[in-house]
Amino acid sequence: MQLVWPSDRYLPGYIDALRRGWSLYNLPSEAAQGELAKIAADPQAFLALQVDRAGAGGPVKLPDGSMVARLPGYRKWLWDGEFCGAIGFRWQPGTSDLPPYCLGHIGFSVVPWKRRHGYATKALDLLLAEVREEHLEYVELTTDVSNLVSQRVISANGGICVERFFKPAAYGGAESFRYRIYLVPPAG
Repeated sequence: MQLVWPSDRYLPGYIDALRRGWSLYNLPSEAAQGELAKIAADPQAFLALQVDRAGAGGPVKLPDGSMVARLPGYRKWLWDGEFCGAIGFRWQPGTSDLPPYCLGHIGFSVVPWKRRHGYATKALDLLLAEVREEHLEYVELTTDVSNLVSQRVISANGGICVERFFKPAAYGGAESFRYRIYLVPPAG
């Protein structure tokens, strides 16, 4: 399994996964329909937005309808000869902190028919190697308390649980854990 940049070559697999019911980062199924509509309208524009290291892609609409500035970020797709899932990274240049509306730096999701092969653990490991180039002290990831698989993936990559909290209602309100993965050793 490798991480690949979204491109025309891999787009049919991404489309197939969405049509088969997979949802990016465990978002509601309406999100998959939105992704398919964007691809149908302009596949090249869709692909271009997958890698937006400058955060220039325009504002982002939050679940409550408010609009916020887009953070720099990118997605990579998991590929083993077929589409396996996605992993994304977003950040604020110059700081490890995120704005309050952003729950974590990294999100990942493996398609159901490719789970239990260690792909999420490997994808996070590969992405962390790239993320270090942004010179952040740490990255944060969140997961529902009930999502034991994601907790194991994050822990296997050095994640330390730093907080138990409830996500804002706009994000489903689930009881969650916030993990931190240090990219440089913490001071002290």
